[in-house]
Amino acid sequence: MSESFTKTKLNDPLILDLLQNIRDHRSMLEDLESIKVDPNLINIVSNEIGRELYIENEFHKAKGFRKLHIEVAEFSKNLKILHCVFFPDPKFDIPIFGMDLVKINDIVSAAIVDLSPASLNQGVKYEKFLSEVDKSSFDSLREIPKWGEIFSKNVFFASLKSKSEKNDFCRVVDQYLSILITLSKEAKPELKEEIIQERIDYQKNYCVQQMKNEKTSMVLLKYFDEKWVNNYIKTVLFDF
Repeated sequence: MSESFTKTKLNDPLILDLLQNIRDHRSMLEDLESIKVDPNLINIVSNEIGRELYIENEFHKAKGFRKLHIEVAEFSKNLKILHCVFFPDPKFDIPIFGMDLVKINDIVSAAIVDLSPASLNQGVKYEKFLSEVDKSSFDSLREIPKWGEIFSKNVFFASLKSKSEKNDFCRVVDQYLSILITLSKEAKPELKEEIIQERIDYQKNYCVQQMKNEKTSMVLLKYFDEKWVNNYIKTVLFDF
């Protein structure tokens, strides 16, 4: 399948590099197609002075993945976000890919990427590959929050201080995505209902724990009412 997109409004070199990398890897997946969603959720824009914002969402699915979500957002012309989660189809033994970048003006306060386990013993199959990705060049590693028990042992979380660290983060994301694509191509559909249910439960827990990150709702509540924010988080960001 060939992909074509409207060029994002966000003119940030780091986010654009990461976005292109994610799209390139996504294009390698089999049976890739768009998911039909409410058009009002694709582009969300406000030009109100002092409360300018736009959010752009991409929704796809593919063999082995029930939902491939990318979100690019900018709030009040200073807070920029790139958010991505690839949720596997529970029939397949594939981890959850998650990546977030938070940039305030020119400061990258948070950069995180992980292949999070989506079943009990899944991590042993790919943790070795993740551990071999070189992450030695980063100076400002951050502590995983209490709700972050859903992440793998090799989750990467840091602030990015220099141009070289930003480049290295792009490299780490690229390597994590490459591992994900390899795993997805090797995965075969599962027939045992109890294993499929276990994977469903893991995805539910992943979403529940992510919703404990109050920073997400705190940002959105500055621009939207509580009902809209709750619906957006539960249906767009972390649906189960």
